[in-house]
Amino acid sequence: MGEHLQKAILPKHYENYVFDLYGTLVDIHTDEEPRELWEKLVLFFGYYGAHYTPEELKQSYGKLVQQSETALKRTLEEDPHYAHEASPEIEIADVFQQLFTNKGVDADRTLAVHTGQFFRVLATEYVRVYPGTAQMLSQLKENGKKVYLLSNAQRIFTAYEMNVLGISQYFDDILISSDFQTKKPDERFFRILLDRHQIDVEQSIYVGNDSRCDVGGAKQVGMHTFYVNSNISPENDSAEDADYIVNNFSKWEIN
Repeated sequence: MGEHLQKAILPKHYENYVFDLYGTLVDIHTDEEPRELWEKLVLFFGYYGAHYTPEELKQSYGKLVQQSETALKRTLEEDPHYAHEASPEIEIADVFQQLFTNKGVDADRTLAVHTGQFFRVLATEYVRVYPGTAQMLSQLKENGKKVYLLSNAQRIFTAYEMNVLGISQYFDDILISSDFQTKKPDERFFRILLDRHQIDVEQSIYVGNDSRCDVGGAKQVGMHTFYVNSNISPENDSAEDADYIVNNFSKWEIN
C-alpha cells in the first residue's frame, strides 16, 4: 500500500454497527467482459443441453437482466410509497434459470444457482478482505456491540464469498438485497433491519464506501454515517455530509 493510503478506526460509543460489504470490508474485482468467460459458460450450459454461442449467451444474459429489472421496477412503483424512487434488485438465479428455459431445458433451482455461482467464479479476478477487517469485527463483538450487514448484493454470490473469507460469524444478522427485491439507497431496505431488531438509530452507525447508496440511504432513516473512500468507491465520489470520513482507505485498525 502507498503511503498516501489511510487506515480507518471506528468510533467506540455506538451500540449498533451496520456495514456495507464490497468496498468497505471486502475488496473485489470482477470482469464479465472477457470472451473466454462466455466460452466456458457456453460449455457449461451445453453440458445440460442448452446450446448457445458465446455472443448469443452474453447478449441473452444482458437482455434478461435488463428486462427483469424493468419489470420489477414497474411492479414496485405501483406501490405509492415507492413513487419513482424504486431501486429494484432482482434474484439473479432467475435469470440463469430462464437461460436454460429459453433453450427448452427444464433446469431446477439448484442447477440455476450453481450456474450463477460458476459464472461468478469465472468473472472474479480476486476477492479478499481489507487488512484488519476480521480483527475489527471481532473486537466489536468482544466489546458487546451488535454488528449487522446491509448489502446490495446477490445471495448466491455473497453468502458464499463471506463464508470463504471467514467473516460470516461476526454478524448478528445479514441482509442481502436480492432477498428483498430492493436495495440501497431505498430507505425501505434500511427500515427492514431497523424494524426487525428494534434498532435505535441514535445509537447506530452505518459504514460504507458509497456516498449515495450508503451515506445518503442511511441518513434518510436517521443513522449516523462513516464513509470510507476505497479503491472501488464510485469515481469522483465524496460524502461531505458523513459524520466520519476516511479518504484513500486502505485498512481497518483497532483503537
